[in-house]
Amino acid sequence: MRKILILDDAQSMRSLLAVTLKSLGFTVVEAEDGIDGLAKLKQNPDVVMIITDLNMPKKNGVEFIRDVKADPSFKTIPIVMLTTESEEAKKNEGKAAGAMAWIVKPFKVDNIQTVIKKIIG
Repeated sequence: MRKILILDDAQSMRSLLAVTLKSLGFTVVEAEDGIDGLAKLKQNPDVVMIITDLNMPKKNGVEFIRDVKADPSFKTIPIVMLTTESEEAKKNEGKAAGAMAWIVKPFKVDNIQTVIKKIIG
């Protein structure tokens, strides 16, 4: 079963996203921030996609993406930003770091499903 790593500092958002992804047939690994996310990624090298929030304590989404993309073992994993931020400058910063897509919260299940299908089939 394909595995997706999700990062969000809000437990409620992780739970909602996990239920959504599990209903689409994915296994889910949860992390509460970028530091936790990097640790979980190293424990789960078979992750096929990452969905990360932007605003998190300790290490934000953009910093996390930069770290993932700098690691040869993980740089090809597609990353999607899922955040309340919708400003072009923030989107550009995320894309420059390596995010492939940007979804604004609150999300709709079909939006998530469409993005996942486009990116990993």
